[in-house]
This record gives sequence, structure tokens and C-alpha cells, in this order.
Amino acid sequence: MAISASMVKELREKTGAGMMDCKKALTNTDGDMDKAVEWLRENGLAKAEKKAGRIAAEGIVKTNISEDGKKAAIVEVNSETDFVAKNEKFQDFVAAVADQVNASSAADIDAFLAEPWAGDSSKTVKEELASMVATIGENMNIRRFEKVTTDGLLVSYIHAGGKIGVLVDVETDVINDDIKEMAKNLAMQAAALKPLYTSRDEVDADYIEKEKEILMVQAKNEKPDANEKILNGMVMGRINKELKEICLVDQVYVKAEDGKQTVAKYVEEVAKANGAKITIKGFVRYETGDGIEKKEENFAEEVAK
Repeated sequence: MAISASMVKELREKTGAGMMDCKKALTNTDGDMDKAVEWLRENGLAKAEKKAGRIAAEGIVKTNISEDGKKAAIVEVNSETDFVAKNEKFQDFVAAVADQVNASSAADIDAFLAEPWAGDSSKTVKEELASMVATIGENMNIRRFEKVTTDGLLVSYIHAGGKIGVLVDVETDVINDDIKEMAKNLAMQAAALKPLYTSRDEVDADYIEKEKEILMVQAKNEKPDANEKILNGMVMGRINKELKEICLVDQVYVKAEDGKQTVAKYVEEVAKANGAKITIKGFVRYETGDGIEKKEENFAEEVAK
């Protein structure tokens, strides 16, 4: 029976297997679609499907910065275990994903997965991922990515072998070793202290108002006889304290000798010393498995299985 391109396409969509594998499966089963699916499973090409239900909450974060330093990407790729996350083959795959993301025009994960894989254009990224799952033997997931472009300076920092990754975008009219070091220090700051925003300007006004309402109730409960001025002072003091914790430039700089200097003051100091105009435009911070509910496994039971 002649195997048409539409049959191969249908089987690929059903199984996620490679084009040549689908053609081979259909040839070996005389074009019977159900038997072709079985053939792919029997030959280990549907392993990825079986493993897809397992939770992948480990893995690593990688960054990629273009040669001219103006484009960068940060990606998170998950595996089931930390053991696999440390595997060289897995790490090489994640580095290749970061490299391709930086060169890609894809705006989201679905579009990226549908792209031809840069290392072998006969496969899509999704098919290469499925192949890696079959080879390594664990579920894997390209979870998220973000791309940043700048006219200034992009610096990245990877912590604990990929557990945390940070990209920092600095607007500056001077680029030298001092300013690169400053940007790296800010990336390390973001990795360590987990800010949610770059500055107060990014914080949603509705969020601030809601916090004020909650804190006002707290203040009134604590000091029911206090007048409006005192209560407002208590509320604003607590709002400012919270913003100093969640906004990067308002945080106390971790390397400050006096333990008081803010990140903003540190940046100002470096700018003045180098005759530069510097603005911290933004940062991206990824932490592996952040927000994924990890399944608790009994190791003894897993071995027994």
C-alpha cells in the first residue's frame, strides 16, 4: 500500500514520533493507523508518552547571550530527578535549547516546540525533546523561556549549577569592567534575595491600595485609640518596609560594608565613579521547579517496584 504524506502527518500528530519513524511504522503495518501506533510503542518510540504523566520538577535554568551582547534568553528545562539534571547530555540539551530560543522568533512555548530543531531540521523541537525523554528515561519538559533585547548591557548569573538563573538588563552609556561587575553583582543580588520587581514604578497601584486597606485594619486593631495621622504613618511605614524587600533597587545591597547602602545607592556610586548614566531597566529570575507541586516519593517503595 502506498503511504501518503497525509498519513505520515496524522501518525506524527497522534504519537509525536519522528517523520521517518512514522513512515516506517506505516510501511510495516500496511498503512493500518492503529497498528502503526502499536508498532511505534513496541519499538520504544512512544516512551515519551508513557513518561509524560510523571512530574518533572527538577532540572536546570540556562542563559544565552548573543555575541554582540544585545540579545539574551533564559530558559528552564525540567527533569524528574536532580541526578538527571546533573547529567552532561541533559545539560548539553538545555544549552542547545537556550541557544535556539535566543535565535528564535517564537513568542511562546507551543510555537517554539513546533519549530525545526536547530541540530537536526528533520525533527521539530518537540520531537527532539521526545527523543531525549526516550534516551534518558525520564519525563522532561521545556517549561518556560524569556527573551531580552537591549541597547545597553545584558549580564547573566547562574547559581548552584542551574538551580537559579538571572538576567539583568542595564541601560548605560558606558560599558567597562567596573560596570559589568556591578551588573553581575545585581544579578547575584536578585538570585539571593528574590525581588519581585525592579523598582516601585512596576508595582501595581491596585496591589498597593489593597495592602493599605489590610494594614490599616491591622493598625486599628493594634492601636484602636490612635488618630488618623498616627494610623497612616504606621501603614506607610509598613508599606515602605515591604517595598524595600520586594523591589531590587530598594533592597539593601548584600555586599554593602555598612549593611545599609541600598542597591540604588550602589548603582549611583558606580555611575559617578565611571562618569556614566546608568538605569536598571529590568531583570528576569528563574528558579527551577518554582510553583510546581512536587510529588513525594518513597525511595524504598520505588526500588521495590
